[in-house]
Amino acid sequence: MAKRKEKKTSPARPQLGDNVEILSAGTVLESPITETLETNYMPYAMSVIVSRALPEIDGFKPAHRKLLYTMYTMGLLKGARTKSANIVGSTMHLNPHGDAAIYDTMVRMGRGNESLLVPLVDSKGNFGMAYSRDMACAASRYTEAKLEPVCEELFRDIDKETVDFVPNYDGSTTEPTLLPVTFPTIRRRFRSCCFATPT
Repeated sequence: MAKRKEKKTSPARPQLGDNVEILSAGTVLESPITETLETNYMPYAMSVIVSRALPEIDGFKPAHRKLLYTMYTMGLLKGARTKSANIVGSTMHLNPHGDAAIYDTMVRMGRGNESLLVPLVDSKGNFGMAYSRDMACAASRYTEAKLEPVCEELFRDIDKETVDFVPNYDGSTTEPTLLPVTFPTIRRRFRSCCFATPT
């Protein structure tokens, strides 16, 4: 009968080094909830609003800009369409927040989604409907996309030092801080109910 091998267990290694003492570890500090919100939550909320939720002067949020720039570098401005999964995978070099979020962004910018005044993504396949809750888009492996011809105006002179480039999240490549747009990019179409009809 074979002998059972015993697992070798190595002693737990301290994370902060030997003989490191954390001051006030384990003590409960009382503080008003308003003070906690000001010191912890407010800086985080402002960072999210400023860097993710509000469009920059070019009219794009970071997720839109990263996706469009990736499609531009893939040659999808004048080339043929490619599978959406390829675009999503390449965009993750700039936007590491998961493939589902990137694909949803591309779907909302597509021609078939009908949610923009000027569609920026020429989509092929089931990209869903903006006004339908039940008609979801197909998976990214089934749909195809490329940039609309109007996107030429988004990238005009981008290689002539018109905008600043910064390193991506891991420093392996660079991305533009803004796109050198030559026309205003209004993200959402206006609903007629928002305006009073002239009499």
